[in-house]
Amino acid sequence: MKTIQEDDNNFICDIAAPCFHLLAGEELTLVRESKTQVLFHKGENLSKQGTFASYILFVMKGLVKVQLQEGDKSFNLRLAGAGEFLGLSTVFGKNTFNYSATALNETQAMLVEKSAIEELLKSNGHFAYNLMRRYVAHNDELYQTLRKLMYKQMNGRLAGTLLYLSSAEFAGQDVFSLLSRKDLGEFAGISTESTVKLLKAYERDGILKLNDKHIEIQQAELLRELAEKG
Repeated sequence: MKTIQEDDNNFICDIAAPCFHLLAGEELTLVRESKTQVLFHKGENLSKQGTFASYILFVMKGLVKVQLQEGDKSFNLRLAGAGEFLGLSTVFGKNTFNYSATALNETQAMLVEKSAIEELLKSNGHFAYNLMRRYVAHNDELYQTLRKLMYKQMNGRLAGTLLYLSSAEFAGQDVFSLLSRKDLGEFAGISTESTVKLLKAYERDGILKLNDKHIEIQQAELLRELAEKG
């Protein structure tokens, strides 16, 4: 982890991000004075589940794995990329991070003091509405993830995971090269062994092609059918 100053070559003009266009004057000054820009290396934690949260993270560059942890077990909830906030729940009364976030590649993030975000939510209705929409969308994603775990078999879970990771949301990024088979299993809520067996079965059926970590989806329609039938 490295703090980035404005005169560093890899500094990003974070205030230019679309989500901050709703701010002006003193509000922008408040963000500038309460933020720190940080570079996280692959494998480093942006947030740790259960630890005290005094700031909100805004991802400016890179890809982050968001996960829940219980003892020695982990479950991957989603991936977060540029333009996303992490830790929004801490603004609404919770003082600790309710999940961990890990950099999958070099990731730049802006850490904004939680008190500054709270002040902006109270003073700028448009900004508050925008953040609430993001917060609700993340909660909806969580409900869909729980639904998948409760009602689908292993086959359907992994198929859904592969569709999610190869979706247009991550176009242009070789997401699979950043994830281990264990990671894939933790997205689907199944063991690493089961993940490997199912992937080989999909390859035998011509649904996908495996090349080391890389996964090439060849029959997306069949994969969607597996995901839906579960």
